[in-house]
Amino acid sequence: MRRNRACSLDETGVHDVATDMKIALVIGSTGVAGRALVEHLTSLPEWEVLGVARKPVNPGNRAKFISVDLSDPAAARRALAEAQNVTHVFYSAYVHAPTWAEQCGPNTTLLVNAVDALESVASGLRHICLLQGTKYYGSHLGPFRTPARESDPRHLPPNFYYNQQDFLEERQRGKAWTWSCARPHTICGFSLGTPLNLIVVLGVYATISKELGLPLRWPGKPGAFRAIYQVTDANLLARAMAWMATNPDCANEAFNITNGDYLRFENLWPVLGHHFGIEVGPPQQIDLVQFMSDKEPLWNHIVEKHGLVQTEYRTMVDWGYANYAFSCDWDIMSSTLKSRRRGFGDCEDSHEMFIRHLGVLAERRIIPRPPAS
Repeated sequence: MRRNRACSLDETGVHDVATDMKIALVIGSTGVAGRALVEHLTSLPEWEVLGVARKPVNPGNRAKFISVDLSDPAAARRALAEAQNVTHVFYSAYVHAPTWAEQCGPNTTLLVNAVDALESVASGLRHICLLQGTKYYGSHLGPFRTPARESDPRHLPPNFYYNQQDFLEERQRGKAWTWSCARPHTICGFSLGTPLNLIVVLGVYATISKELGLPLRWPGKPGAFRAIYQVTDANLLARAMAWMATNPDCANEAFNITNGDYLRFENLWPVLGHHFGIEVGPPQQIDLVQFMSDKEPLWNHIVEKHGLVQTEYRTMVDWGYANYAFSCDWDIMSSTLKSRRRGFGDCEDSHEMFIRHLGVLAERRIIPRPPAS
């Protein structure tokens, strides 16, 4: 990364003023949140971006990328040696494991290895922004206090969010850099090969239902159809994380980041049916893992029929995640008062957001184009 110099005019003429670009390291840059962060930051002239992912990436923008498995501390040190000029770190990596107890070790190790490697070379490090989520409050366990506030007490561990945040708080003491935590819920945006993506779940499920001539039925729990829910647009989250990382008022704080509204799937469902040109049927709870397991030949037929981009069906959607997303028959609500009072007032209409992102999937020929309305 280069040190940039800017020219400015004063009364005596032109002189050089040394200025440091903000240089971002986006860890987990191919996920829904990381991809949106890279796209947002590369659109801003004052940022340079270095992405980190396990698999090689064709960026398609002015970002540079490092391919490394951060679970290997030696590999992390070697790969991040070129990140000596990094000023801001955005951490959105995630390792899946069957249980929360099993997730704690690997997910904490990735963060520790990254920070260890960076602190040894990045003398100008200013901030580390950690991506968490509403599961910090126990939203995955059952009913919890709503709307959740950042000051709410933790639930009984394990929860790898706690391990990661505790590590950052301890490591930061006495250091020049600061940290922050973003807590969204159900991040919605474009990403392929990231199965935990509600947009792709809805796009593939609706497309298959339509191809089979079936109505669009809610496949989850009846109570989840009616419960209050919330989502976070990936682009809004990217703007919020950049704000957190550069606003001194956000130093060493956590912030809930959502679209700012709430929804019920029973109200969203007719909107989705209209978008796809499908009749909406009554809810019918099914196990999506079981019922979608034999649909690969049908999906391949849809791809061929509509001239879609060749995509591997089994890597597109995690139907176990879909079962979970459609099973929360308790309210999911976060308060965003704290971020608004500190100065971040962006919001999104969630119904419009779903249609916009589904439209992007169609534009990129991942799913068929919807009928003209």
